[in-house]
Amino acid sequence: MTQRIDPGPGCESVWDYPRPPALESCSRHIQIIIDGKTLADTKNSYRVLETSHPPVYYLPTDDITMERLKKTRGGSFCEWKGYASYFAYMWDGIEIADLAWCYSQPTQRFAAMKDYLAFYPHKTDCCYVDGERARPQDGNFYGGWITDDIVGPFKGGPGTLGW
Repeated sequence: MTQRIDPGPGCESVWDYPRPPALESCSRHIQIIIDGKTLADTKNSYRVLETSHPPVYYLPTDDITMERLKKTRGGSFCEWKGYASYFAYMWDGIEIADLAWCYSQPTQRFAAMKDYLAFYPHKTDCCYVDGERARPQDGNFYGGWITDDIVGPFKGGPGTLGW
């Protein structure tokens, strides 16, 4: 592992996040843009915080333009959260496979985020946290959002799978 970065005032280190991960309510302004249009806009999300990962934001369906998304076959399994279902973006001739995922039957620890959707930021035009453009976590498997107040190093890039 690369050495932990000191978070400094007003910042968080992903190395201070717990394992197993924690779920916390989040009132930060989250926006997701695809094809120049707002797909999601909320101040009522959850963040999943896990050691070595930037936060993953889960948004309520009431604050997402759900008619642009279609549930797809297949999914994945998380030892902490349970079985995830995936959604594709399908609108105006644009298709983005596996853009978002959710847990319809999460484990008890994550029950509050039932049916909330998380999005891969690298598959969007951009994602914002309180007006700041979030950067995607390296690697195509992880869905963390990196902002200036979150420091790493982050899991996901080459050589980090063993962390």
